[in-house]
Amino acid sequence: MNRRDVLYSAVCLAAASLPIRQAHAQQIDVNAILNDPEAPEGGNPEGDVTIVAFLDYNCPFCKKSAPDLERVVKTDGKIRLVYKDWPILSEASVYGAQVAIGAKYQGRYETVHKALMGIPGHKIPQERMLDAVKASGVDLERLQADLDANREKISELLRRNLAQADSLNLAGTPTYLIGRYKTSTLDYAGFLRAVSADRAAQAEK
Repeated sequence: MNRRDVLYSAVCLAAASLPIRQAHAQQIDVNAILNDPEAPEGGNPEGDVTIVAFLDYNCPFCKKSAPDLERVVKTDGKIRLVYKDWPILSEASVYGAQVAIGAKYQGRYETVHKALMGIPGHKIPQERMLDAVKASGVDLERLQADLDANREKISELLRRNLAQADSLNLAGTPTYLIGRYKTSTLDYAGFLRAVSADRAAQAEK
């Protein structure tokens, strides 16, 4: 079993928090990746370009590109952003993903996402993540209640994200799907070029 398989197995176990049922094979298609109803979204829901971001809260490259991704989505105004929490680096990464997705139920996913991405460094432990979440101003009592009520739903979403990343043969985080293009770390100018290239490709159809 290689390192990727070990990480995959460890993350599946950590994400469940309950006994894991035998996973059944599922066909991963474009619609499943773009339109998972449980996946958090940002930007313009009617945007003409969709960016799908596979991220880990212990990934320094994700943290480096996060401000530029946020900036391009905000300044462009026509980008739909789909977040794919893909916690492959540590069990603390899984904890961060669970908490961020849990905040979605009070409409604060991006608040917690930004707080976790704002923690400098890597190998961030759960305790530091929790401190960042507390400082973000979310309703912690409701967050815990939402985590308890939706634990299995959150675990299933993380499993789908893992399966989708595997189906795309993704090598690591971050990975951005921008229309038909797949790329890793980008700066603001790089995001602009990728978005423009996708719009140009759409115009040629």
